[in-house]
Amino acid sequence: MEEERVIVRAEFNPDVRKYWLLTGVWILLVSVVGIPLLIFWWILGMYITGRYLERIECLLTEKSLIVRKGIFVRVEKTVPLEKITDLGMVQGPIMRYLNIEKVTIETAGQSAEGALISLTGIVDADNFRKQVLTQREALRSGSSPIALRVDSSSDDQMLDVLVSIRDSLSRIEHNLGESTDSSER
Repeated sequence: MEEERVIVRAEFNPDVRKYWLLTGVWILLVSVVGIPLLIFWWILGMYITGRYLERIECLLTEKSLIVRKGIFVRVEKTVPLEKITDLGMVQGPIMRYLNIEKVTIETAGQSAEGALISLTGIVDADNFRKQVLTQREALRSGSSPIALRVDSSSDDQMLDVLVSIRDSLSRIEHNLGESTDSSER
């Protein structure tokens, strides 16, 4: 099978470890029985969250989104871009404080149990989401799957591409109008 070109490799915010640790602390506190386990969770949790963060990977390729994660059980999911129906963004109060967002990926044909993939802590998650959606639209439109970078340094490039697309559509409309006029005669 031909190797796809990687367009974007998502980076993960190291502060996501704090979020995961605080989530575990909250669960232990609420359960009351877990209060004596807090010190063990903090020590063990630092190690586990660090290892998990080292092993999580998310790649946007020309035709798919590849997610690899897990410590003991490694999971790899490859989602074709044309199957993605929604990329959601979630940010609760603790996540806002730590400047962390969760990206949820939903696909056509998945069960109603929630997102197929959830990625917490992607650096500049909004930009990553825009890049995935832009690549998906390029793939759906039948154009060659190109990556339109959505960061501020390429606004001029994106504008040039959009102007080129507009001009092409205008020529197509013009040509269709001429062929309709000639067939009516």
